[in-house]
Amino acid sequence: MAISDEILAIKKTIRQFEAKIDSMHLDFDKFIHGELDRRPPWEELERELLAFSRKKIFDLELSNQLDRILYKFQTRKKIWLRWMQEANRY
Repeated sequence: MAISDEILAIKKTIRQFEAKIDSMHLDFDKFIHGELDRRPPWEELERELLAFSRKKIFDLELSNQLDRILYKFQTRKKIWLRWMQEANRY
């Protein structure tokens, strides 16, 4: 795989992770308000993010984007856990 193809694949994956995080945030809101019966699978997304973050990314911009996504996930995770605790739906 050429370097440019690899960079494009990494960009696409990072965008997909961001979309999953945003979608999961909406799903958690629905879950807390009783619109969804099952808790969104945030643990699975966390495992996927951790596995992807172990890859060596030599492009500084992509590395920074991945750091931003990881931070976004951790921030949202804290919010989700707090919501579940407040709603006693842990």
